[in-house]
Formats: sequence, structure tokens, C-alpha cells
Amino acid sequence: MLSFVIPAYNEEFELSDTIRAIRTAADAVGTEEYEMIVVDDGSTDRTAEIAVEEGARLVQIQRRHIAASRNAGAHAAKGDVLFFVDADTRISKDHITGATDALKAGCSGGGARVAIEGFVPLWARIFVRLFSIVYFGNNLGAGAFLFTTRDNFEEAGGFDEQLFIGEEVYFSQALKKLGRFRLLKTPVLTSGRKLRMYSGSYILWRSFWIVLRGKRGVQSRRNLELWYEGKRESG
Repeated sequence: MLSFVIPAYNEEFELSDTIRAIRTAADAVGTEEYEMIVVDDGSTDRTAEIAVEEGARLVQIQRRHIAASRNAGAHAAKGDVLFFVDADTRISKDHITGATDALKAGCSGGGARVAIEGFVPLWARIFVRLFSIVYFGNNLGAGAFLFTTRDNFEEAGGFDEQLFIGEEVYFSQALKKLGRFRLLKTPVLTSGRKLRMYSGSYILWRSFWIVLRGKRGVQSRRNLELWYEGKRESG
């Protein structure tokens, strides 16, 4: 069985499209049984209701912590293969077949590059391009889309709950110790909302601050409003 874990906080405007994209992709593959698990981490909107309406299994926690959400979904999952898909990210059939083929070939796990959905300013396109060159050049998985086996997830220790962001970096590194880590050629499509809602100076300053502080800077929500403020586009 394939298990798709979708961590979500106040995602009423994005969640339906994400679930439907997963269902379309999984049905197109057609060879594997699958489940979709939405981990609602303290939402105050219709996220939980939408998850049920769209046929996903609902897990609810009250942590406001992305690593904890991913882990909760993995522990509730019944599948042998785990996919972690952000609630504002769309995947396709290619991502499922690419992931399962990689795992059958002996890879410990992997991810995919990221394409931004919708209009974003010029500075944001440049920023994303430069970030992607460095980040994916180091063969790291983005939190928007990651995959591995249940056994490898357990052996890697899951996502580090001491970290409030960047947990995907350390999870990628842990999987690399278990075998090859593969980035799929086809990018997933993820929302560009942060790049539209926040100024370039704010995003660049926050990014620089995290790089400067390193792991110490992501062990609490302090100064991580960009990720935990919960600001959303209205539709």
C-alpha cells in the first residue's frame, strides 16, 4: 500500500486540489492500493471538514509543528511506502511511478524539484532559481514532496521534532546514510503564496537570519513567523 501523508494547517483554499491531484495520480498508476491521510494540526478553518469530504483519513493533533505533523501521519499510515506531500502541492502520476521505481531499484528515498504555481514577482523568480541551484545541487529533498519506505523512515528516526523548520534537510541526510537518495526529474507544483504575500526584503532577511543562526535558529517558533504565522491568500 502507498500512504500519502498531507500535513495541514488552515488549508481550506488549497487542500481539495492537493487531494484530488493525488487521487488522480494514484488512480492513473492503478497498480497499487493507496490511502490519503490529512494531519490537521490545530486548524481553525474548514481544513478537517474538507479532508473528510474529499475522502481522506483525518488525523488531528494540536502541536503547530510541521515535523510532528509529518511523524503523526507516518505513524497512522498503513502503507509500506510513505509519501509526504504538502497541502499546497500538486503531484502527478510521474511522481508516484518515479518514486516506486527508485525504491525498487534500492534507493532509500527521495524527493523532487519544485516549480512555483501562479504569478510571483521577478525578485522571487530569481531567488527561487538561485536557491534551487544550491539546494537541489546538494541532492536534498524539499518538504513539499518526499518519499521513502516505512522501514527506512523508522531507521532514519523520522523527522526531528526538535526542529520547527528545515526538518526535511536532516531527514534527507539521514536517508542518504541508508542508501541512494534520488531527486525525480519532474518537478512538483507548489503554491507561490509566500512569495506573493511577503516582501522580498522580509523573506531575504529571514532566510539570512536562519543561515546565520544555523540549527539553533530553528529550534523554536521565535522569528519563524514566515512559516508559522499562518497567513493565507483568500482564494
